[in-house]
Amino acid sequence: MAEDSKMEKITALCKRRGFIFQSSEIYGGLNGCWDFGPLGVELKRNIKSHWWKTMTQYRDDIVGMDGSILMNRSVWKASGHEETFSDPLVECFVTKKRLRADQIPKQSGTVLTFSGANNESTGFSVEKEYSVLLPEGGSEKKARKLATQFYLQSADDQKHADGLVLHEPSREAVENSTSFNPENGGQLSEPREFNLMFKTYVGPVEDEKNVTYLRPETAQAIFVQFKNVLEVSRKKLPFGIAQIGKAFRNEINPRNFIFRSREFEQMEVEFFVSPTDGKTWLDRWLEERLKWYETIGIPREKIHVLDVPEEDRAHYSGGTYDLEYEFPFGIQELEGIAYRTDYDLKKHQGASGKPLEYFDEENKERFIPHVVEPSAGVDRTLLALICEAFCEETVTNEKGKEETRTVLRFAPSIAPIKVGVFPLLKNKPELVEKAREVEALLRPHMKTFYDESGAIGRRYRRQDEIGTPFCITVDFETLEGVKEGELEGKTDTITLRHRDSMQQHRISIDQILSTLLPQLV
Repeated sequence: MAEDSKMEKITALCKRRGFIFQSSEIYGGLNGCWDFGPLGVELKRNIKSHWWKTMTQYRDDIVGMDGSILMNRSVWKASGHEETFSDPLVECFVTKKRLRADQIPKQSGTVLTFSGANNESTGFSVEKEYSVLLPEGGSEKKARKLATQFYLQSADDQKHADGLVLHEPSREAVENSTSFNPENGGQLSEPREFNLMFKTYVGPVEDEKNVTYLRPETAQAIFVQFKNVLEVSRKKLPFGIAQIGKAFRNEINPRNFIFRSREFEQMEVEFFVSPTDGKTWLDRWLEERLKWYETIGIPREKIHVLDVPEEDRAHYSGGTYDLEYEFPFGIQELEGIAYRTDYDLKKHQGASGKPLEYFDEENKERFIPHVVEPSAGVDRTLLALICEAFCEETVTNEKGKEETRTVLRFAPSIAPIKVGVFPLLKNKPELVEKAREVEALLRPHMKTFYDESGAIGRRYRRQDEIGTPFCITVDFETLEGVKEGELEGKTDTITLRHRDSMQQHRISIDQILSTLLPQLV
């Protein structure tokens, strides 16, 4: 399956089945913002719950907190975000589309430079230069047309367009250029810094002293509360503080569905260690995070570990691993594991005047702890899980005809719906009543879905498409007893179907919980 086609199918499925909707869709949407529907919110909740248990329940060296989205502006000044949290922005002179300068692919071709335009019959004249990158085998006609668009920027210009003459003073071949729009070859503006934080005001007066920001990351709340959490939790180094929460970035170019959004959720741990142990814990956390992705259904071999070179790391980083996943639109970052040294605590101690040191009682030593930060995106993890789980296969239906089955092969622990419960026929009250009893038995323990509409095969397909790992059918044998096999003569049996293999077998109703619950952990 072509990767572009796969991504289109995934996007369509997410809307059709209620995973993800465009925010404010009835008003034309809002770029870079998404709403999670009934299945999407369940999938997100399962991801976060699994991460939270792994970090704070299965370990005794991490505690949790939930910091405020709005914080004192001084936090963002001290951390450096107000001054430096920006991306280089460029703009296409023709389309006015804004792009991140550091994400423009390198291109090769011939630069055609047009020096001006004039129309002798009307006296229309423009004196300025404009360049277009013509790739090998590209059309000069299209390049000239693009240049014409650049010169004719207003309705008044259009009136004088007939007979327009473009003068082409020079040509030069270039390699590895990032000065042109990769979509059309048009010239881009010089880069300028664009702060990614959303500015807002606290209080009734919108003036400079009331300015603050929607947090662009969850980490800073942990750093400024480090001392409080340390004292109340009575932890000793090494220990961590975990947090799941919303973050906001005014992205220049949101793209690739929910991969890069303006509003998203992070799952972060700030793990505090002694100054000599930072690199050791960086490697330990790399292995821990790879194991976690395997438990939720993303194979280790699908994750590329990038040891980020020093020149590409954040200024505070003493080492960084980027975990990258093979999305249909390319290999992109899923999670970052950064050794932040003592940068953040030292900055906040200096700016606030409050001590953020740790006293090591064993060595009678006082120091500012160093920090290792595994930081994952909930939304990116969700998208990676859907991409990994998505499958189309040819199967034979109950009528003996071949058809395409779309299935999401989620790990049972992550699947939004754990089990579908069906009566074989909806017009048989005794089957409906028994199916409802079975669902009531399961509902306190797992997310269920009851469906009595349509042929049983169609109901199975609907559950396959949303990733439900198990389906239970209440049929006439449930009421009458099985006629053959080890359950012969026993009433209260059901048909249990497995999503991945489509195999079915009978078990008694009193065995359902003991059969399913161990597979949902």
